[in-house]
Amino acid sequence: MERPETARFEIRMDGLGYEVAGRPVLEGLELRVAARRIGVVGRNGSGKSTLARILAGLIAPTSGQLRLGGIDPCADRRAALRLVGILFQNPEHQIIFPRVGEEIAFGLRQQGLGKAEAQARVAAMLAQFDKRHWQDAPVDALSQGQKHLVCMMAVLAMRPQLLILDEPYAGLDIPTRRQLGRYLRAAAPHLLHISHEPEDLADCERLFWLDRGRIRAEGPAAEILPVFTAEMDRLGELDDIADLAG
Repeated sequence: MERPETARFEIRMDGLGYEVAGRPVLEGLELRVAARRIGVVGRNGSGKSTLARILAGLIAPTSGQLRLGGIDPCADRRAALRLVGILFQNPEHQIIFPRVGEEIAFGLRQQGLGKAEAQARVAAMLAQFDKRHWQDAPVDALSQGQKHLVCMMAVLAMRPQLLILDEPYAGLDIPTRRQLGRYLRAAAPHLLHISHEPEDLADCERLFWLDRGRIRAEGPAAEILPVFTAEMDRLGELDDIADLAG
């Protein structure tokens, strides 16, 4: 049975837009979704990473409104820290502390946990992944896949209701992708996975195709992914590669 708060949770966008120097990156996004596994697919440059950062409350939209469970994550940063977590494509852009335990504890302290409670949660998270020996390990000594795991533990320790994945498997080998994917699918009540790889999104309940900053299509992954893949194949057959710069 779903927890009551999970059943009520909804992502809602009303005319959401984002501009940079007068150029629209996202434009007129209208969305209502309460599925537990949500996918956003699109080519490079379609606005996917910008959307991820807006959803996480890291940047504010320049037009329209966003509500996550009724909360504006940009206006209420304390609530956003409890509500949403994000995993970036590159762990180097996320990790800020030299040791694993410090990195996992940082977000917990930002949420307002005391030092003892944060340390207890760090220990529990490391134990959950059988990584107790990483407590004082230097992050620089870890592999790329291990750094991804540190980022994931740091986010999961904060117990977000929505976990946003922004191309989290980039640069990882197949076994590491599968291992992290298994953890992530069981991670948070709601998962929003952003990718340009259709295979990453095949198990999503609801899928949104983002194209040049707009939602081109939405529906079950089984319906949208074949259409998206066919369009990508069509573009790949073009002789003029100028169209592929997006």
